Amino acid sequence: MGVLETILIILEAICSIALIAVVLLQSGKEAGLSGALAGASDSYLSKNKKGNLDAMLASSTKWIALAWVLLTLSLSLI
Repeated sequence: MGVLETILIILEAICSIALIAVVLLQSGKEAGLSGALAGASDSYLSKNKKGNLDAMLASSTKWIALAWVLLTLSLSLI
């Protein structure tokens, strides 16, 4: 194994862990059965605060996934 391949494997492992963490941090899009029974308890202000974090996590998920795909393709070519 070359040095470049080792570096790419380490970067892909870091990227994989980051992708898993970012996906798990995202909130669900639906409230599910508990939301239907309890009713909508979110106020307008809490939705806006939550939306900024969700938007940032969604954007970072796309970029980390793109980096992971590129790292995987580059490792397959080496």
